Amino acid sequence: MKNRKNVIYAMIFALVVVSGLVFANRNIKTETGRSSKPLSIANKKAALDPRKQWEGTPDGIKYKVWEASPEGKKVKVSHDKIKGYIKSFANMEAVVTSVTFHRENAKSGPKWLIVKIDGEEYMMQFTPKEFQQLTSLKVNDKISVKSRSAGNSPSHPYLIVSGDYIEQNGKVLFKRDFSKNDRC
Repeated sequence: MKNRKNVIYAMIFALVVVSGLVFANRNIKTETGRSSKPLSIANKKAALDPRKQWEGTPDGIKYKVWEASPEGKKVKVSHDKIKGYIKSFANMEAVVTSVTFHRENAKSGPKWLIVKIDGEEYMMQFTPKEFQQLTSLKVNDKISVKSRSAGNSPSHPYLIVSGDYIEQNGKVLFKRDFSKNDRC
């Protein structure tokens, strides 16, 4: 009886060892089948970062050239001036410089309000329906603006600031409704 137990234990042990070797061999084959040469750390990071992949495209290269240009640097500086206000969603005192701005070659689309904050000009984009709330504004009007974000584009001459809240003389002219899209 004792010999039979030892034989059974030996067979189970042999089965475990053999299946472990088969499983390990399968993993080694699938790993080596993926790539014949290992990726460098930089290549691994680039493969994981979609922005790095985009920067290699023609649009990405064009953007990087614009970013290094005087116009791109000017937009970067203007962003640096107001990023603290944006981060804390604080009031920025602004002066309206244009209510009729149109982008080149744009026949229809969003409406733009151009404002000057701390000596720099900024753009705010609105849908035509949203812009109706701002039709009372005129050039040189002083307003308070709050924004949650800003962005840039080589096809825009100034930093694009989201005009999430606009007030004039204590009266709210515009307040963006985030409940519709869950702040997305």
